[in-house]
Amino acid sequence: MSPTARTLRECRRRGWIAQVVEQTVPKTFIKRDFLGVIDVIAITPDGILGIQCTSGTNHAARVSKALEEPRLIAWLKAGGKFAVWSWSKTGARGQRKLWTLREEELF
Repeated sequence: MSPTARTLRECRRRGWIAQVVEQTVPKTFIKRDFLGVIDVIAITPDGILGIQCTSGTNHAARVSKALEEPRLIAWLKAGGKFAVWSWSKTGARGQRKLWTLREEELF
């Protein structure tokens, strides 16, 4: 299961309305994020949240990418919130490893 699918499942588990907004360019394997950094938009009790979904090893790179994206500032000024959610398998050696979510809200 992809980080985007895990994120969508987690949003719905929390009772949020959520939708994938990342697009695949036709006839290619190129993916295009909304505003260059948002894969999922969720309606939460605290407002609209744009989420960048990634693996745990790519978390820091996605945060850096978001901080450099000027369109994200427009999203934030309009009242939207933004977070990077990354998924990693964690657990003690010899035990079953479980998927763990790391959430980092920016700004």
